[in-house]
Amino acid sequence: MAPVTAALVKQLRDQTGAGMMDCKAALTETSGDFEAAVDWLRKKGLAAAAKKAGRVAAQGLVGVEVSGRRGAAVEVNSETDFVARNQEFQALVRAITHLALETGGDRDRLMQAMIPASGRSVADEITQAVAVIGENINLRRSAAVEVDEGVVGSYVHGALAPGLGTIGVLVGLRSSGDPERLAALGKQLAMHIAAARPQAVSIDRLDAATLARERAIYADQARASGKPDNILDKIVEGRVRKFYEEAVLLEQPFVIDPDLKVKDAIDRVAEEIGSSIAVTEFVRFALGEGLSGPSPTLSEEVAQLAGSY
Repeated sequence: MAPVTAALVKQLRDQTGAGMMDCKAALTETSGDFEAAVDWLRKKGLAAAAKKAGRVAAQGLVGVEVSGRRGAAVEVNSETDFVARNQEFQALVRAITHLALETGGDRDRLMQAMIPASGRSVADEITQAVAVIGENINLRRSAAVEVDEGVVGSYVHGALAPGLGTIGVLVGLRSSGDPERLAALGKQLAMHIAAARPQAVSIDRLDAATLARERAIYADQARASGKPDNILDKIVEGRVRKFYEEAVLLEQPFVIDPDLKVKDAIDRVAEEIGSSIAVTEFVRFALGEGLSGPSPTLSEEVAQLAGSY
């Protein structure tokens, strides 16, 4: 059994929005298993569906660059948002993003790539930046999208400078149609992805374990509702369809025209340009996503949980 610490209770509360006592009970019931505790709260109706992009403390910048039919995105973290406004830090992120195009999004290769302006590797340049800026800096992740024909659409949200912001999106569109019309659609889809946070392009590419987990939760909720057994399967399937609309890009209502699903909006453009359009993949980096802030001190934990035990 993992220890049910105050920090773990707080983390569960931050992610699910459930009450402190409910979070403690969930962790106790699940022997300290965090993901099982999330499911326990959801089954009890005490938490909304868990959002992997919970409240986080990490700072820095997401960089995005597109060149031809290739695009790259990186996330470089710092300790404070003040550093993100530093011109030297922005130049560093921009240089790393440009090199990510050449390394195909492979982080290890990117760390060893040479920055022409300084003659140092990315790893050494980061070390130098830490010494100059005075904060810990980390290249957390990188990714690339490339299509053999068509375009790579992109969008940067919360931009502090061109190509640098708090959310970066790349989306690949394979098509032989008009590049300008595809580019316009690509930008719209990238904006949609930034806002709607899909988990997969299509239903068949949704993670099987994730879908199985959702089905199990819906089944438990349906049984707990007291509804007749003969309609439980219909209830579960209805909730699964709703999950698809929340998690699958092509099934989501299009943010620009909510009366259309994304796949229908794509089909309309495909008809206009006389060429099929396939979404090959997408990348969505949100600054600090999945990271947690510094652990609280003992006195902070006591203050946070006062009256909860």
